[in-house]
Amino acid sequence: MSASVSEIMDADPVSVGPEEGVERIVELMHENELPGLPVVDDDGILLGIITESDLLLFDEPDDVDPPPSVQIMGGVIYLGSVKHWEERVRKSIAGTASELMTDDPITITADATAHDAGHLISEHRHNRLPVVDDEGHLVGVVTRVDVLEALLEDR
Repeated sequence: MSASVSEIMDADPVSVGPEEGVERIVELMHENELPGLPVVDDDGILLGIITESDLLLFDEPDDVDPPPSVQIMGGVIYLGSVKHWEERVRKSIAGTASELMTDDPITITADATAHDAGHLISEHRHNRLPVVDDEGHLVGVVTRVDVLEALLEDR
């Protein structure tokens, strides 16, 4: 039988508040060797998550230059996704966790199984999932490695 998420998660994850600065976020990720941090409010409610990819602009010209466009009769028509471009520009000038984080992250509950967590991690191509209670409080983080170890023990 598959272990529950509560059995395999880190029940005391490092997190940051929405007003935490980018430098401190990078420092915490480095000190704790973490690829991401949950963002919580003063009551411990999960607001979002910051990952390494939120901090890095992999291909700067493509990420911060607007998509190709044409001008017709004084108006501009973009030929590519403006949403992606706007998001990357916003993150490139972010100064706080709330400006940098990905809102509404994929989460799981502590009573879910390791198999359930593995499915979500695989489906969404994440390395870690915040674990929340019914009110949205952060109660832990479960990683891909946690899940793999649990699933190997089930064999």
